[in-house]
Amino acid sequence: MTAAGLAGGCALSLAAGLALRSMLYGVTPTDARTYAGVFLLLGTATLAACYLPARRAARIDPMRALREE
Repeated sequence: MTAAGLAGGCALSLAAGLALRSMLYGVTPTDARTYAGVFLLLGTATLAACYLPARRAARIDPMRALREE
């Protein structure tokens, strides 16, 4: 899901950047370092959002969790 979101966001941001080229100052609409930084930040946030709850859930004994439900 993250890869699909990043791909769609990349396509839309490239289109918007090219359309708003005259308003950008200091960067080009296709600045590779900016896109790489955003992808890294969003990918890291996604991994943290998935890993932390999964790690917590993995520590629970399955039989104990089933008895409580």
